[in-house]
Amino acid sequence: MPTPNRESLLNDHHPDAVHKRLAAPVKASTLPDAVLGAIDGCVTTFAVVSGAFGAGFSPQVALVLGFANLIADGFSMAVSNYEAGQAQLAQIASTERIERQHIDLVPEGEREEIRQLFHAKGFEGELLEQVVETICREPDRWVATMLQEEHGLSSAGLNPLRAALVTFSAFLLVGALPLLPYTIPSITITTQFLASLGLACGIFLAIGMLKSAVYGLPAWRSGIRTLSMGTAAAGLAFATGSLAQSLLAG
Repeated sequence: MPTPNRESLLNDHHPDAVHKRLAAPVKASTLPDAVLGAIDGCVTTFAVVSGAFGAGFSPQVALVLGFANLIADGFSMAVSNYEAGQAQLAQIASTERIERQHIDLVPEGEREEIRQLFHAKGFEGELLEQVVETICREPDRWVATMLQEEHGLSSAGLNPLRAALVTFSAFLLVGALPLLPYTIPSITITTQFLASLGLACGIFLAIGMLKSAVYGLPAWRSGIRTLSMGTAAAGLAFATGSLAQSLLAG
C-alpha cells in the first residue's frame, strides 16, 4: 500500500473534506466476507477432490460431489453469515431497549456511567461535567454513547444480506476453480488432480497476498500462511479418503 504524501493528507484533512467524509454513511468493508467465502469455497471443493482421488473415485464422481458440495456448503455459509449479522443486530436492538429503560428509570445512575466512562478517557472537573451534560441532553446520543462506550456495540455499516451475498458469490466463483480440470475428459485422472492441486495452491497464495496488499501487510508471509492452511485441509481430506478406501476395501 503506497504511503500518501503530506500534501494529499493535508487536502484530505481540510475542514470541508473532513466534514464531507464524516457525514457520509459508514460502509463496512466486504473484503472479510469475500476472503472468508473464497478460502472456504476453495478448501471445500478441493477437499472433495482430494478425498475422491485418495479414495480412487472416478473423475465423474469427484465432479458431481464437488459441485454438490459447492452449492450446498456455499448456501450454508451464506445463511450462517446472514444469521450471524442478524443476531448482532438483535443484540444491539435488545441492548438499546435496556439502556433506554435504564435512562427512564435511573437517569442519575446512567449519567454516572457516562461520567466514569469519560473520566477514564482523561476528562476531569468542569470539562468532564460539560461533556456529561452535552451527551445526556439528547436521549438518542446518550443511548448511542452507552452502546459504543459501555458495550462496544455499533450497527454502523452492518448489512447481513450484503455480507451473505458477498460470501456466497465468492464461495461459488473461487470454489468452482479447482473443479475445472475435471471437466476436461481427455486428460488422465492424475493429471486432473495435479492441475486441480496447482489451481488450489495458486488460489490460496493469491488470496493471502491480496488480503495483505489491501491492508498494507507483508504479502508473501500472508500468502504462505493461507497456502499452508489450505493445503493442510486438502491433505487431511486426501488422507481420510485413502484411509476410508483402505478400510472399505479390506
